Amino acid sequence: MFTPKYPHSDTPPPPAVTAPTVHTPVPVASASVVPAAPVSNRPVVQLTPGSALALAAGGGAVVLVVGAVLVSLLLAVAVTGVSVAVVTVVLRLLVNDLHKGR
Repeated sequence: MFTPKYPHSDTPPPPAVTAPTVHTPVPVASASVVPAAPVSNRPVVQLTPGSALALAAGGGAVVLVVGAVLVSLLLAVAVTGVSVAVVTVVLRLLVNDLHKGR
C-alpha cells in the first residue's frame, strides 16, 4: 500500500557488458596531433554592448533598492530605540513622583 509504484520505462534496457578487448598501440606518423577540446552542451552567453549596459543598470538598481530597504530598516530600529528611551525616562519620573508622595 505504501510502496511506490513506478511507471514502466519506454526505453529498452542497456546492452550487456562485454569483457574489454586488448588493443596494441599503433605508432602515429605525425607528432603534431592536437587533442580536440571537449565540447560543452551549455549555451554560450554573448553580451552585446546594449545588453551589458542593461545588465549594469539592473545591477545598480538592485543595489539601490536593497540599500534603501536596509537604511529604512535601520532608521526604524533607531526611531523605536529613541521612543523606548523617552518612554523609559517619563515612566521613571512618574514613578519617582509617586514615591515622593507629590
